[in-house]
Amino acid sequence: MVDLPGTLAPRPVRWGILSTARIARQRMVPALAKSPSSLVTAVASRSEESARAFAEPFGIAKAYGSYAELFDDPEIDVIYNALPNNLHLETTLAALAKGKHVLVEKPIGMNRAEADAIKAAAGPLLVGEAFMIRHHPQWSAVGEIIASGRIGPVRAVQTFFSFLNVDPANIRNRPETGGGAMLDIGCYAVASARMIFKSEPARVFALIDRDPAMKTDRTDTILADFGDGRQFSAMLSTQSFRHQHVSIIGTLGRIEMPTPFSAPTETETMFGIDVKGPGELLETVTIAPVDQYAVQAEAFSRAVAGTGPWHYGADDAIANMAVLDALFRSGQSGQWERP
Repeated sequence: MVDLPGTLAPRPVRWGILSTARIARQRMVPALAKSPSSLVTAVASRSEESARAFAEPFGIAKAYGSYAELFDDPEIDVIYNALPNNLHLETTLAALAKGKHVLVEKPIGMNRAEADAIKAAAGPLLVGEAFMIRHHPQWSAVGEIIASGRIGPVRAVQTFFSFLNVDPANIRNRPETGGGAMLDIGCYAVASARMIFKSEPARVFALIDRDPAMKTDRTDTILADFGDGRQFSAMLSTQSFRHQHVSIIGTLGRIEMPTPFSAPTETETMFGIDVKGPGELLETVTIAPVDQYAVQAEAFSRAVAGTGPWHYGADDAIANMAVLDALFRSGQSGQWERP
């Protein structure tokens, strides 16, 4: 576990897992086990059988056959919402109504209006959008290099993020569940660009290609104008060879991140710095192995306990969704759109 602001929670914050989705099983529950301020105490699915099958390998004490039972449990402090995107609003509102803090898988909803509704319902409760990348130390290191002035003022950010998934039954390929490249992986690209520039884009443009059968956006090219000559571009695809990178280009150098979003857990993460120019070897920065999901869980638990900060609340989720909405509008209008 990397050093985090604040201190450990005085007692473990009790988490309830909403959904038995793969990301909960393979990523979040194992990560929560590494978080000293967190304890998974229950899981809920649409059937008790499914919940028990999920709970037993992890030794989770309670398995509920309905979401309502999880929300009603007085021994749950936080709900981790890993349901499909189209169910985020309804279930997050239900959890908040029962006094639960909620960490919602990205994106927080289907559009900005849903993000607005979640903020309005949250009141004093903590709501977070689960962008685990923000908690990986490689991004902190990149931010420190930019702030030092070593690569000069950042003029451009270029992102590529793709994978191959042509299964029509997969929720990533179903428009009614919020599938498609923009919501699934474009949210990462937009969030990271906003994080690098530390501002919001003034206008955006999108070229969107949709699968003729599944109707989801399968290949998107997006542009964003962050003002003062600062530009962001990204290529996103759900039907291309698996690849990702982020290039950050300043006036004096550049940073190349080969695993900006899916950083390894068990091995080192590396990125390069170039201040010499084409043909020269990159200076390599090496980050020790870390589970970014575990760091995210620990940070959220500390914030719930009041022993640490949480920097990305509902307002940040609203801002990110506003950009995604504008990109969808641009894809339809063929014009630049303002978030």
